[in-house]
Amino acid sequence: MRSTGEVMGVGPTFPEAFVKSQLAAGVNLPSSGKAFLSVRNSDKSAAVVVAKALVQVGFQLVATKGTAKAISEAGLPVTAVNKVAEGRPHIVDMIKNGEIAMIINTVDDSPSSIKDSYSIRRTALQGKVTYFTTIAGAKAASAGIALLQKMTVCSVQELHKTIQ
Repeated sequence: MRSTGEVMGVGPTFPEAFVKSQLAAGVNLPSSGKAFLSVRNSDKSAAVVVAKALVQVGFQLVATKGTAKAISEAGLPVTAVNKVAEGRPHIVDMIKNGEIAMIINTVDDSPSSIKDSYSIRRTALQGKVTYFTTIAGAKAASAGIALLQKMTVCSVQELHKTIQ
């Protein structure tokens, strides 16, 4: 049978299973540093939940102005940064300089958002910076990062025994 590149992560909770699957797939999950958030309007309230989880484990937050406003209004420390289209210095400069450890970026259908997102993703790939393009993935990762030091190894059989 040929490999399809699939991986599996198992654990007692979804965040732990998700983090294990990401690690098995070769994703570098940082446990600290600067996390960049830029999300579409409909994701702003969920981004605040992600931001709180990241701050609790020691991340510093950097966000585009609209996302930074939502995070700041929730009482969390955040530094605003320019979008690419807003001029330098901007987020792509920060990624290229190695200042960003993780990226959470969801986009709407506007051409400028799509163009910015493309340059952010391309630069993240070149710099091997972990990024998530969905709020669901960001929530799972932010919850799972808190478990990185506490994870245990269990077999599928052991886990199956706990299911009622």
